[in-house]
Amino acid sequence: MREKKSSQFPPWIKRELGGGTKFNKTAKTLEDLGLETICTNAKCPNQGECWSRGTSTVLILGNICTRNCPFCAVGHGKPFPPDPDEPNKIAEMTRRLDVKYLVITSVDRDDLVDGGASQFRDVVSACRGRDGKMRFELLVPDFRDCQEEALEILDSALPFVFGHNVETVLELYKMARPGGDYKRTLALLRKAKIKWPDIPVKSSMMLGLGETDEQVIAVLKDLREAGCDRVSLGQYLRPSKEALAVAEFVTPEKFDWWAEKAKELGFSWVMSSPFTRSSYHADE
Repeated sequence: MREKKSSQFPPWIKRELGGGTKFNKTAKTLEDLGLETICTNAKCPNQGECWSRGTSTVLILGNICTRNCPFCAVGHGKPFPPDPDEPNKIAEMTRRLDVKYLVITSVDRDDLVDGGASQFRDVVSACRGRDGKMRFELLVPDFRDCQEEALEILDSALPFVFGHNVETVLELYKMARPGGDYKRTLALLRKAKIKWPDIPVKSSMMLGLGETDEQVIAVLKDLREAGCDRVSLGQYLRPSKEALAVAEFVTPEKFDWWAEKAKELGFSWVMSSPFTRSSYHADE
């Protein structure tokens, strides 16, 4: 089921542009409040669909990452200080768009003592203050050098789905995620599950970077051993000419096969398709 390297997308890699009343309202609300989303910064192919549903994944702590992973389209460099009014702006966004399930993610902020954990907490608190029934999914960085402290800070923001992406297989980390560390990622997921045994822990992988089936299965087993309950699997798509090239376009049938394999390994929630991303249909 492997495709040869090609500049041509296969027929199943096709997405409609967004539009309509909800899309325009989402775009205008985000622009008016000066908010960032991972949808735009990471050039997500699902932006049109999600914004047309009135959903988006907010990107907190700015749009400049302290790391530079070659698969990612998010800018890197020296970021600005956190915006103290960002939690209130996001709470207002959820009011205007009537958001019931909010996914919050961030760039890596290795310059901050807590890795940005307090900003995650404050966003949840501000939104919950407006709507006590709102549910949350946090897609956090790896909190390098401050994992225990970060989890302690997030404790007051419970309940939420805790997510941190493994992204790729161990063998491709040096190539695709040089600023990350495979063991550190698993350690964070494990610590979260030990600290909060009753909350869902989630991770996500990109396929199509040159990994083997055996390597993917090894990652899925490692995630389960670390206490990960949920997993999403999607096709890596090159966001720019400077980014890593696609090594393989995985077929929809193979993604279905991966979904069954993940369920066999014990994941309670699985999403696996070419356009699956970390927060894609997370509210389901």
